[in-house]
Amino acid sequence: MTREEKSQVIQDLTGKLADNPVIYLADISGLNASDTSDLRRACFKANVKLAVVKNTLLSKAMETSDKDFGELPEVLKGNTSLMLAETGNAPAKVIKAFRKGKDRPILKGAYVEEAVYVGDDQLENLVNIKSKEELIGDIIGLLQSPAKNVVSALQSGGGKIHGILQTLSEKE
Repeated sequence: MTREEKSQVIQDLTGKLADNPVIYLADISGLNASDTSDLRRACFKANVKLAVVKNTLLSKAMETSDKDFGELPEVLKGNTSLMLAETGNAPAKVIKAFRKGKDRPILKGAYVEEAVYVGDDQLENLVNIKSKEELIGDIIGLLQSPAKNVVSALQSGGGKIHGILQTLSEKE
């Protein structure tokens, strides 16, 4: 690979790192061609982009990026696959689902909305992260709950008052 080609790859990687709020680094070495193809299909269905990258080029792209990747450049050893997504838990769910009965892919680290996770032991935490849309839905549900209680109380109370008034008016 010539210097110009390496420079172009670094620029492309830097652009991808800047454009994506969710970046996962995984080790998929040891998967045969069939398993790798199945993993790529699972990623495509979950709207996750999967690419194998050279560690040195990714490290340089991380250095030139505006984002603070913390300890992530330190995990760039061995085979590295880059997983890019829009939702924070999508790649983690793909990895967890794919690993049933297998020991790969192994999570090296992740950058999710300015938070850095390092190590395969963080996979469960990443699966449980809620997306921005899910959080907004939870907040809206919590805000609507008291209003619904007040409206239902007024409706049921209004029925009782109406019944009492009707009974009193009929007695006279």
